[in-house]
Amino acid sequence: MNTSRQAARQRRQRRRLMLAGTSALIAAGVVAYLVMALLPDRNVDAGPAAATPLATTQVKATAVGGERATPAATASPTGSPSPTGSPTPKGAATTTSPRPSPTDTPEPKRKPATTTAQAGRLQPHTTYRGVATAYEAADGNGACLFGPSPDLMIAAMNTTDYETSRACGAYVLVRAANGRSITVRITNECPLPCAPRQLDLSQQAFAKLADLKVGRIPITWSLVSPSISNKISIRYKTGSSRYWCGIQAIGHRNPVARLEVRTSGGWRQLPRTSYNYFIAADGSGCGSAIRLTDIYGERLTINGIAVRPNVVQPTQVQFARH
Repeated sequence: MNTSRQAARQRRQRRRLMLAGTSALIAAGVVAYLVMALLPDRNVDAGPAAATPLATTQVKATAVGGERATPAATASPTGSPSPTGSPTPKGAATTTSPRPSPTDTPEPKRKPATTTAQAGRLQPHTTYRGVATAYEAADGNGACLFGPSPDLMIAAMNTTDYETSRACGAYVLVRAANGRSITVRITNECPLPCAPRQLDLSQQAFAKLADLKVGRIPITWSLVSPSISNKISIRYKTGSSRYWCGIQAIGHRNPVARLEVRTSGGWRQLPRTSYNYFIAADGSGCGSAIRLTDIYGERLTINGIAVRPNVVQPTQVQFARH
């Protein structure tokens, strides 16, 4: 009987202990909640606030400069900000401002990008400053290998601007300080010490601007697209065959930037030599259709030109004036 009473008392004690422990835990939770609620707000928001300056800095940089991401940002494999505050690739996509900055203002319309790429060093609608000298041109033949010139209003371009014969056949308007001017055709190369922007005129052309005794005069010059009546001709180089060939364009109004030949695989661009021939070293395209592109991007396709070495073969096409 006593044993039953003792067991009952022990059960009642355990219940009281469990209730007391539960009450203590609840009280501790309430105290912790009250403590957290009373803490200053800045402790809760400390994480996001620390990241804000980086994002703000990048938005300002984009709005002012409109620049691309720095190399440090693009090189970051994890996408975390670089030490300089540059954005991650993901963040860069969100920094575009709907209001254009001064550098984002649309610029005046320009010539197509292809014109600049095709032209090389000598750009259309550009005036260059240099000097003019004179040389004895004989029959007018020169490094461009056009052959004797029908007139001697010709010039040799300095090696830099000659640019592996890209200047061959260009028409150049030359103006002297005294107000005189003349248009010459580039048929030759003037090697060093001819400086960039220097033109070595035939004596006949130089005499139109100044006395030959002067020898050297300051000039300005620019490319022109003149009115001419002749059509373009094509010539295969001596030794050409269906196994190897060199192709040259003659009598073009504007400088030729590219020459391509049609092959079984499509159009193939041929490399250009300093002596103004385009070479198909393996014979691919020799005797097939030819496509010329001038510095303005105009393309002319020429058919029916056979491989006839050292024969000038006329066509029925010419580049447009500009």
